[in-house]
Amino acid sequence: MQFLIVTGLSGAGKTVAIRTLEDLGALCVDNLPPMMLVRFMEACKASNISRPLVAIAVDIRSGEFFDAKAVVKMIDEARSVGFTIDTLFIEAHDTMLVNRYKETRRDHPLASEGMSLEEAIASERNRLQPLRETANHVVDTSELKPSALQAKLRAIVMQAGDEPILRVELLSFGFKRGIPRDGDLVFDVRFLPNPFYIPELGCQTGLDEDVKAYVLGHPVTQTFLTKCMDMLAFLLPNYVSEGKHRLVIAIGCTGGAHRSVAIAESLCEQLQAFGQRVSVTHRDLAIEQAHWAGSRM
Repeated sequence: MQFLIVTGLSGAGKTVAIRTLEDLGALCVDNLPPMMLVRFMEACKASNISRPLVAIAVDIRSGEFFDAKAVVKMIDEARSVGFTIDTLFIEAHDTMLVNRYKETRRDHPLASEGMSLEEAIASERNRLQPLRETANHVVDTSELKPSALQAKLRAIVMQAGDEPILRVELLSFGFKRGIPRDGDLVFDVRFLPNPFYIPELGCQTGLDEDVKAYVLGHPVTQTFLTKCMDMLAFLLPNYVSEGKHRLVIAIGCTGGAHRSVAIAESLCEQLQAFGQRVSVTHRDLAIEQAHWAGSRM
């Protein structure tokens, strides 16, 4: 498990960074009091969290609880007992920070200490210097667009030992209940032979072996799956390079219980075999089964 301490100047983009890291699959905690840092890491390790990266934002917002030198010392101690930790420091030029605060009309965390905005920025920069000097990654967002910052964060995540993360969600559905609004790619598989009209298969689903064998056993189905996988092999890396984090592939048949379910399950197996992070949801399956049960009463 890799830990990433996210720190830096207020207004430089830490919130955007945390949200981006969350989209990339990291477990993120914002504004953790520094004295809880090691305890939280121990809790993550003990709980066997499946996520490869845990990002923790630690900064001046903790007020009296924050001491940059103490945080550096805690990080060093945690590394000495086996924790893998990187530090990301996010900063920007004073002029840019002043402009951002004026645009958002928010107060600087040190405003309560009676400082002007310029004085607060200078004081924060000075207090955070020990963390900046020891950071593994320093990112200046002064001239960065959000997409450029996201690209830098993806590179950091990859350096942390993880692969580029794109969540693929396969969603089976029935056209008679409408096309899913969040589908990025929509495939209509109503051209495939329909097991609904086979007496012994009609009340089974695409999760049952007999239905899967029927749907997948036709040459037209295998041709479709081959072409579909060829297209996804081309699309997925390009989606990753463009910064996409979630791809919803909707697969529809008439009712959403037979062909679409079997195809979604088959694509899931093939994508997982290539190491792709993928999940499957069958939107209308339970509704169809309830309808069948009601028809028999």
